[in-house]
Parts: sequence; structure tokens; C-alpha cells
Amino acid sequence: MDSFKYASTHEWFDPQTGKVGISQFAVDHLGEVVEVELPEVGEDVEKGQEIGTVESTKTASPIYSPVSGKVIEINEELEDSPELVNEAPFGDGWLLIIEPSDPDEVSELLDAEAYADLCAEEEE
Repeated sequence: MDSFKYASTHEWFDPQTGKVGISQFAVDHLGEVVEVELPEVGEDVEKGQEIGTVESTKTASPIYSPVSGKVIEINEELEDSPELVNEAPFGDGWLLIIEPSDPDEVSELLDAEAYADLCAEEEE
């Protein structure tokens, strides 16, 4: 997870694979995930754009794209097993894969240390 990049809206992005998910911090605040709505494969997304929703027993939270690009895959396992987001947010609970269109946007995301600092501030 140290190589992952993070958006201030609590999505993570793996520059190696293009996978996107929500962070453990977000999962801890959501509660039990009961449904995940994701964009269509082939859809173009823009950094900061709302691209889906994670619904939990507590609330529904938007998912924002950490980078601009094209959705090349979604995690179809989540349709029948949304709880994977809770069980393994950095593993089997990934949401989708984006092929970035602007590499500079990746470098603008937070590294693991800066993201940890952001989460600590939000806890205060």
C-alpha cells in the first residue's frame, strides 16, 4: 500500500495496475457495505468526478475518480459480494481499473505518509 496514491476524498489508486478502491479509513467510517454502484467499462472519467456510490448500513457515499482516464474493468465480484470492500479494501475489495490519460495527475495524488497525516487531522 506504500506505493499507492491517495485522493483527499479517500480513494486509493495503484499506479502499477490502475486499480482504484476506497481506503481503510473510509471503510471504517462507512460501516458494513451493502451495495456498490460503479461506472460502465469504457466510460471516460475525470479526476474529481463522481463515478459511483458505496452504500452501507449507515450511509451512501460517493466515489470520486482519483485520476482522469478510461474505465477498463470493474470488479464484478462486488455485485454479489459487496462486503469484500469491508474485508479487503486494498485487496479483493478493489472497485475498478482506470487507464490514466494524464500521468501528471497521478503525481498530484497524496503518498501514503501525506494521506496518513490527512486522516489523522480528520480524526481530531
